[in-house]
Amino acid sequence: MRSFPVTHHTPLSLEEACQKAVTQTSPKCEHELITLTDALGRILAKPVIATKDLPAFDNSAMDGFAFKAEDAGKRLKVARTIFAGDIPTAILNDKECYRIMTGAQIPHDVDTVAPIETCHDVTPQEVTLPKEIAKGSNFRKKGEELKAGSSMIPAGEILTAADIALLSAQGIMAVEVVVQPRIAIVSTGNEIKEPWELASEDEIYNANAFGISALLKSFGFEPTYIGAIPDDLEATKRFIAKLTTFDAVITTGGISMGDADFLYEAFLSNGLDVWFHGVNLKPGKGVTFGQMGNTLVMAMPGNPMATMLTVHALCIPALYKLAGASKPYHTFVYAEFAHDLRLKNGRTNMVIGTLESGVFIPTRNNKIGSGMLTPLRESNAVAYLGEEISLIEREDLIKVILFNDTTRTIDDRTVNHR
Repeated sequence: MRSFPVTHHTPLSLEEACQKAVTQTSPKCEHELITLTDALGRILAKPVIATKDLPAFDNSAMDGFAFKAEDAGKRLKVARTIFAGDIPTAILNDKECYRIMTGAQIPHDVDTVAPIETCHDVTPQEVTLPKEIAKGSNFRKKGEELKAGSSMIPAGEILTAADIALLSAQGIMAVEVVVQPRIAIVSTGNEIKEPWELASEDEIYNANAFGISALLKSFGFEPTYIGAIPDDLEATKRFIAKLTTFDAVITTGGISMGDADFLYEAFLSNGLDVWFHGVNLKPGKGVTFGQMGNTLVMAMPGNPMATMLTVHALCIPALYKLAGASKPYHTFVYAEFAHDLRLKNGRTNMVIGTLESGVFIPTRNNKIGSGMLTPLRESNAVAYLGEEISLIEREDLIKVILFNDTTRTIDDRTVNHR
């Protein structure tokens, strides 16, 4: 007999659930200073301010000749050659120019650079410049990219390789980032065996915990699998009480209201503030989000397909918010649907498939079960088809999320609607 009252919750739509999961999650406050060698994929805690102009000086975008724009089309004497790294002074007389290399500093007595391939009758001493060339061509002005003191990368950005290059170009070798959230992964069920154990025909191996861990790592998180708990209410309560040392907890299975599903009751007895319990979704209806003390709780279904898809759809955006990202939501691309597909409406359908050359092909014509895993391996993308959609026709343009796309956006607009 249950010892804790059960409160009825109306399932949310996928859009409502994702929005609530993100908006009610509070970002971590702890920061740390790390070097650029460890900064890829980390989230900036404070904005980075440019320390110097970029470029730091006027320089040439091409190998060629630097001259005054009014001398276009004339034959000029080459006064000197300027190499990258030189610090030249202005020495030109009338009818003179500089030969200059890419990236070399441009003296203040010229304003245009002609690429060498556009010039005529080139000798070591003289050159004929092209007639049709605009003033300022191939001339990189000091500070045209960034001015010293301007905001370079805002707080909340996930650092990319381009960001690392930009920081390096500023002589910045350490940045302040949000400390990685401590994420626990928990499995439930007496039938669960770990991959290193021997499973009988009546037992199953733990695919969920290791699949979730790998999925989270692919998005830059560092989860910890802390084991499976048995289907026993008191043992589950004691186990749950120890999870508040983590910033976030992801559980799989045991969250429905079946006779042996104690997880929800155990969370409630430990003070869980439930944000939502159930999502109008296929697969993956059995999802619960909430907060227990300072710990974000994300309870996922037990079936492997449903687990992986709901973690991707709901947990990843929430974890990005927890980690301090200003853009937590998945991005999407548009693709043509490969063929007609009928669906049961009244719920959001998550259809997995393969995106190839702008065409989305549903895996196995969407004839797959929530307990399967092999269809996921055959897929590289997912489409969320809204509750009102009962038919997708060939060549319909839909929004598709690539599973391995780590780019983020500030708004959630991933669900397709009519």
